[in-house]
Amino acid sequence: MDTNSFRPEHADGLDPATRALTERRSAVLGGSYRLFYRRPVHLVRGEGQYLFDADGTKYLDMYNNVASLGHCHPAVVEAVTRQMQLLNTHTRYLHEGILDYTDDLLTTFPALPTGEWKAMYMCTGSEANDLALRVAKAWSGGEGFIATTEAYHGTSELTSGVSPALGSGQPIAPTARLVPAPDVYRTGIDPARIGAWFADRVRAAIGDLEARGTKLAAFIADSVFSSDGVLPAPAGYLAEAVDVVRAAGGVFIADEVQPGFARTGEEFWGFARHGIVPDLVTLGKPMGNGIPVSGMVARDEVLAAFSDRIPYFNTFGGNPVSMAAAQAVLTTVRAEGLQAHARAVGSAMRSELDGLKERHDAVGDVRGAGLFTGLELVTDPATREPDRDLALAVLEELRDRGVLTSVAGPHGNVLKLRPPLAFQAADTDWLVGALDASLTALGR
Repeated sequence: MDTNSFRPEHADGLDPATRALTERRSAVLGGSYRLFYRRPVHLVRGEGQYLFDADGTKYLDMYNNVASLGHCHPAVVEAVTRQMQLLNTHTRYLHEGILDYTDDLLTTFPALPTGEWKAMYMCTGSEANDLALRVAKAWSGGEGFIATTEAYHGTSELTSGVSPALGSGQPIAPTARLVPAPDVYRTGIDPARIGAWFADRVRAAIGDLEARGTKLAAFIADSVFSSDGVLPAPAGYLAEAVDVVRAAGGVFIADEVQPGFARTGEEFWGFARHGIVPDLVTLGKPMGNGIPVSGMVARDEVLAAFSDRIPYFNTFGGNPVSMAAAQAVLTTVRAEGLQAHARAVGSAMRSELDGLKERHDAVGDVRGAGLFTGLELVTDPATREPDRDLALAVLEELRDRGVLTSVAGPHGNVLKLRPPLAFQAADTDWLVGALDASLTALGR
């Protein structure tokens, strides 16, 4: 996850102010932290899809879905300020905010054939996924988990064990199995067969767990496989794998921390693109537009296996201020038509990015859904050999042209283009122009 990080050897090339900040940071913060870019960006302000550094330089944010609506969205600022002036406390007292929000949130979920959805709240996606994994174990009676080979689901002890994207230093849990993500471009498999191909890998992983005496608890996946390189197509391909998981007594956890809240344009939730009704759904980053809030929504019969036996309390989870932020996000997504906006603007953006293939052989593939796009860079379009070094060089060139993003995928060669939903059609010119100029400057 630190493929374009600042390192101490880059310090000599920094201006005095930036160097002083990096040295101060190194002196007081833990060494696990990372900074993007060889010349770190010192941000001081955000507005919509734009960020501004200490010198007043304006940047196009192509990466941040934490401030999903856009940086400092006035609806969220106003809602948080108003509630902070009234009350902020935990969920052991009655308060309408958490109930009103839950009622509204659950209108976005599919109807269940039996039972109903129940919600619980935390502060981070890691906490939400940690609880979902615990619930899955309680319901299934199993210990085994399946995730993809570049998945990222959190930083707790439990979630880091199914988060290989954290790097080689992070051990995978002994009861976890990793399967390759369903990558149509890199495998060359017929899109109509990728669902069956993926289901076979999941079936084999379950068999390996069972051969070692471990019962399956859950398959956890981000439905656009963003850390695996942004793999959204074709819609529907996940259904076969989920059927395999349920047949083995496990549950499907839809990690919506990245694809949720209208990001994919086609549906409000990423899992809905696949015609799936999950057993557990986890929510995070975009939920509060920068306010730390996350959630887990579960089928009540699945949740009961855990909640009927084990009390769960999160001091800050579901507090009135966080619920006010979450409600403002949900209301604004609807009021501003951001799901339709993401679909239309994202599709138009990918059409423009596809045009770069005519000028640059290094652009191997452009794929995505809504305002979630992966642009894969290769050494040769015929062999599709991934070009990680080029991708990292392009990141630095883009930074110099005022465009901020990062990379993903097992080879670190996929530009992960995931701007705030405030991104407009006019911003596409800046993005495409900066990419064109960056590749040209690098001779590719």
